[in-house]
Amino acid sequence: MTKAIYFDMDGTIADLYGVDGWLKNLENFQTKPYREAKALVNMRELAKVLNLLQSCGYHIGIISWLSKAHNAAYDEKVAATKIKWLAKHLGSVQFDEIKIVPYGTPKQNSVDFPAGILFDDEKPNRDNWNGKAYDVDNILGVLKALV
Repeated sequence: MTKAIYFDMDGTIADLYGVDGWLKNLENFQTKPYREAKALVNMRELAKVLNLLQSCGYHIGIISWLSKAHNAAYDEKVAATKIKWLAKHLGSVQFDEIKIVPYGTPKQNSVDFPAGILFDDEKPNRDNWNGKAYDVDNILGVLKALV
């Protein structure tokens, strides 16, 4: 059995909802909130723990939704912006899997190892997950306990 850890982005590791005018920007097909979102976790510490977990055999992934307001061109821009955000904030982490899927897609059906661990701010996503799922309150504490 593969040990896997997945992270949602918006509201979990990236403070999309803290960007002024985030909803209006998304409704107007702007990527500003994805670009300007601040980190919700100490990224230096998170990267250190994720790299350690990878060296212990963990598969590390991202499972994130595109915007609810969408079209093909905007979806491409959102996905590219999210990947740039990850490179900026977690550049030392070589993710095994990054899935950025249409809004509302069941996350457990979108990843390679759905029995892994999920960190997600949305309760329905955690409730529907096939493995263990955690909210955002103690990401680093949960991860450090795995080492």
